[in-house]
Amino acid sequence: MYVSQAPARPRPLARHLSPHPEGRGGHPLVIAAAGYTLVAGVVSMVLGLLSLAHVLGTILGVTGFVIGLVAQMLSATRIERMVIVTGIVASFVGMGLGLAHGGFV
Repeated sequence: MYVSQAPARPRPLARHLSPHPEGRGGHPLVIAAAGYTLVAGVVSMVLGLLSLAHVLGTILGVTGFVIGLVAQMLSATRIERMVIVTGIVASFVGMGLGLAHGGFV
């Protein structure tokens, strides 16, 4: 009987859901900024559609957009960048809808 001399491959570890699969941890401030950008973007999109709450939608859209751009420059992992870009796009759309309904007035 012939036995292979190739070394046995180590068994892969069980995968778990982690915001940092690359092994590098992100800074808590960047993670918080990414979360704010995403939440502010979604809320500003909803409020931008409402003609009575367009001022708050515009403000959230502008702050989400600016904070998202700063967080994008400081982000360390791919997952953070994906969340931040999604929030930036949603903030931009919400800001645009808010401005179309009257903006800051």
